[in-house]
Amino acid sequence: MEIDPFIFRLSIFILSIFVGYYVVWSVTPSLHTPLMSVTNAISSVIIVGAIIAALSGSSEKIFDIPNIFGFLAIILAAVNIFGGFLVTQRMLQMYKKKKK
Repeated sequence: MEIDPFIFRLSIFILSIFVGYYVVWSVTPSLHTPLMSVTNAISSVIIVGAIIAALSGSSEKIFDIPNIFGFLAIILAAVNIFGGFLVTQRMLQMYKKKKK
């Protein structure tokens, strides 16, 4: 009996969601800011690749599959970077002393 490749990949994807959730929530606050800096750097590399994917293909067809996925990747990575900077700023505000 052979397992359908779609089901196999879907189960790995769902398992990675749970593992990622527990890994992120177990990070201590002192490590959270450096971790966000690394994920922002990774997202910036993803944006470069997504721009290449969005601009690839022929000029006759604007809405090819690589162009659509590249544009979607640009949007998602930009949201991830912006959210990462917001979270980093919020974490840094927690360490500042409050003025009376």
